[in-house]
Amino acid sequence: MNTFYAPVLNRDRLVEEVVSKRAEGQKIILANGCFDVIHAGHIRYLAGAKDLGGVLVVGINSDEQVRSLKGPGRPYIDQNERAEIISALRVVDLVTIFYEPTVEELILAIRPDFHAKGTDYTTDTVPEREIVRSYGGQVAIVGDPKDHSSTGLIANVKSTE
Repeated sequence: MNTFYAPVLNRDRLVEEVVSKRAEGQKIILANGCFDVIHAGHIRYLAGAKDLGGVLVVGINSDEQVRSLKGPGRPYIDQNERAEIISALRVVDLVTIFYEPTVEELILAIRPDFHAKGTDYTTDTVPEREIVRSYGGQVAIVGDPKDHSSTGLIANVKSTE
């Protein structure tokens, strides 16, 4: 893999990296998503997360979880390639693939200072908010208004075929 990419790490290696970064005094930010068909909203979400000031960890939903969330035929891009694409973005520091139905176990493993979510949420509607708050972390809403979605983009493409 290209040395300019952020590393894609399994859970154990990710935890080691997070511990090391924290020991250096850095804050940890977690953003997560399917990132199946990349669009400007994804980029703005990740840039907004990075603007919180720290090490940006991005959790990518596994192929199995994308299928359960988005339906048959998804994802269009397999988990390893989605992780590689996200790892190539300069705002991203570390990438991992998570296999659980929710991001809760990843949150508990790395205990991010900030759990960044997109503008389709409020701090009171983020499903993981109580877990994040339980250890003193903060939920942060970042990115631009939710005017983009992979599902919408795919529907537009299909309607023009």
